Amino acid sequence: MSLTIDLSGKTALVMGVANARSLGWAIAEPLLQAGCRVGFSYQGERLKGELDKLLVGREGVWTQQADATSEDDLTALFARVREEFGHLDYLVHSIAYAPRPAMEGRFIATTPEDWNTALNVSAYTLVSAARHAEGLLRPGGSIVSLTYHASQQVVPKYNVMGVAKAALEAATRYLAADLGKADVRVNTISAGAMRTVAARSIPGFSGLYDEAGRRAALGRHATPEEVGKLALFLLSDLGSGVTGQTVYVDAGANIMTMPLE
Repeated sequence: MSLTIDLSGKTALVMGVANARSLGWAIAEPLLQAGCRVGFSYQGERLKGELDKLLVGREGVWTQQADATSEDDLTALFARVREEFGHLDYLVHSIAYAPRPAMEGRFIATTPEDWNTALNVSAYTLVSAARHAEGLLRPGGSIVSLTYHASQQVVPKYNVMGVAKAALEAATRYLAADLGKADVRVNTISAGAMRTVAARSIPGFSGLYDEAGRRAALGRHATPEEVGKLALFLLSDLGSGVTGQTVYVDAGANIMTMPLE
């Protein structure tokens, strides 16, 4: 059985694509394939070239530099959304960052500066982006972000980023309550360990990656394509009754305390 999703006439803003291995791109690509018009924001001019390569030959797309922690940049970005689309159906938040020193040492040594940076970039920007999008989102609209299971259990060297992801998941629930009466849904996807640019900042990631695949219920890793398929479900009308949820796509790694021999 196959199911074709037609998103012609729909619009989306995807925030945080760095390159072809970004989970933001894994979400954006099926949106484009389904006929959705998509705008992209990127952090810093050094990432523009990578994004431009991905969008060569694509129709109905545009890009704009935006620092998600800057109110001025967000104001300009969502003004561009209004100019290009007039409205918004989907918002994808694929933004996270913590200073590497905060992930290399002990969690107890987290500085106030690193704490504020991690929670501001990785969690609060979802709130601020949703606030800017609120007046543009049409009934039936949907917001999706990305989290990780370190929000629920201790993952070595994830440290303050785990706390930031826990904040992101809580923010998802509160945003879903705020926006529900406007028929706008808010969910976050808990993706398993994947080889993305962001993963490179985690000390010892290679060992973590191997162990996650070994212990997963399916005996493998989930794929970026599977993240994209779940996001397509949550963003589209297929997920019309789902909001305020943290939905896992990790091949069942989160349910296992140890691998079955």
